[in-house]
Amino acid sequence: MTVTIYWFRRDLRLEDNLALSHALKSGFPVLPIFIFDDNILDELSEDDPRITFIYESLEKIDIKLRKYGSCIKIFKGNPLQAWKDLMDEYDIKKVYFNHDYEPYAKERDNQLTELLTAKGIESHSFKDQVIFEKNEVLKSDGKPYSIFTHYKRKWLSQFKKELVDQQEAPDLNLFFKYHISFPSLEELHFTESAIKVRPYNLSILGNYVFGRDVPSEDSTSYLGPHLRFGTISIRMVIRQLRLKDDIFLSELIWREFFMQILYHFPRVVDQNCRAKYDNIVWLNKEEEFEKWCQGKTGYPFIDAGMRQLKQTGYMHNRVRMATASFLIKHLLIDWRWGEAYFAQKLLDYELSSNNGNWQWAAGTGCDAAPYFRVFNPITQLLKFDKEMLYVRKWIPEIETPEYPEPIIEHAAARARALETYKTGIKLK
Repeated sequence: MTVTIYWFRRDLRLEDNLALSHALKSGFPVLPIFIFDDNILDELSEDDPRITFIYESLEKIDIKLRKYGSCIKIFKGNPLQAWKDLMDEYDIKKVYFNHDYEPYAKERDNQLTELLTAKGIESHSFKDQVIFEKNEVLKSDGKPYSIFTHYKRKWLSQFKKELVDQQEAPDLNLFFKYHISFPSLEELHFTESAIKVRPYNLSILGNYVFGRDVPSEDSTSYLGPHLRFGTISIRMVIRQLRLKDDIFLSELIWREFFMQILYHFPRVVDQNCRAKYDNIVWLNKEEEFEKWCQGKTGYPFIDAGMRQLKQTGYMHNRVRMATASFLIKHLLIDWRWGEAYFAQKLLDYELSSNNGNWQWAAGTGCDAAPYFRVFNPITQLLKFDKEMLYVRKWIPEIETPEYPEPIIEHAAARARALETYKTGIKLK
């Protein structure tokens, strides 16, 4: 029962997985595990579509491993207790996993590393979900970047093709030979969600620059959840990019920029990145927030996006910016309310990106839109959905008396927002 353990987390794949490839070279048979962490899951519903996606992704891996006489050992509960149970059952020589940069994950992994060290067990962690992490893209004085364009320039100057070279195919015969049944969703106290994660589609890259702002066109890659849970590696994505895909690459660099912001400035999770905005007085009217959540603000471009999110777990990126701006600037509702709602609904929810984008929209982020930039939901509709194809898809009652009147007049909302921001900044 002497084993190396590989811990699947945000890397639900066998191919092009750095920590797994090292684990398979450890000299001991590899026992793969996954832990449904109650510290995270207690905040989610039993039929959360992301849980279903994780479960189905693990099941696919398990089916593949069974052809080689192995399988995944699944736990549910407290991670440290799961590891203590593993130590009681196996002679563990080495443990491998990939880095996770979110505050809770860092604390959890530090506790595990201390436990393993106390037991004399080697632990090895690797960079896998990004090209550059932590302190790899810094200013000349060693400090982290807070301006995206400067970060991007440095990122591109350091990038080399070999950073995304294909990993050799894993030898699945090196997994620990044993057999246990794969638990059902019901045994794990989950139920299958009716909302599904769509397969990623990299064939749209050639048209991305033209369709990225048109929500009625199906021109998005659907990569978000797959990068979030690691069913595809960031290296594989970048290997398929061409020179003309620079805008798509820029979006991937934004992802890493927000990750390093969260790593270096963890307070941004629940605080304004820029303290000068701390004295803004939000109205935070719950009835208006609920209308925004339900897609009943009376602004078609906003409402279509919110209904798409609620029904599918997806929202077009152009519409995300407009809906966020509307909540913050038109309704004067704290960006943290919107950030939390998106965290509940988005299939591609990523703490760093969600937080970074909401603070960008609010003007409170490290490199954000200026506070006086207020998206006009009327002109956004005319510019990006003039034929109302997107709106009609998600709001069937759009041209009937059932559709509500605007919750607030745009010009009045804009003037109110600017005055509120100016007053809050002066108080600082």
